[in-house]
Amino acid sequence: QVQLVESGGGLVQAGGSLRLSCAASGRTFSNYHMGWFRQAPGKEREFVAAISRSGGRTKYADSVKGRFTISRENAKNTVSLQMNSLKGADTAVYSCAADFSPYGAVTTTPDDYDYWGQGTQVTVSS
Repeated sequence: QVQLVESGGGLVQAGGSLRLSCAASGRTFSNYHMGWFRQAPGKEREFVAAISRSGGRTKYADSVKGRFTISRENAKNTVSLQMNSLKGADTAVYSCAADFSPYGAVTTTPDDYDYWGQGTQVTVSS
């Protein structure tokens, strides 16, 4: 079992920044890819960013590219999402997820992820 706990959400004005963190426990953190997803009210869950086991590869949704940065510290079992230049469209519940697949590249598909955190609310006011 893996437990994922997000933190760092909150209310911010448009143009501002937030940093989300996800703390993992239960299994060797460096064995799995990590991803961030978000879900706004009335909308489907969407991919935001993902990072490989070593941190050497990252992927981003086009909507956040250049504004968000995903990173991880395997020694601390944490993955972070630095969000800059926030917009109203970024308002959502953000969740981190772990992909335990032993093979394959970083994925953007929610169904490929095995464990999920409860999520943290990010609200951007315009």
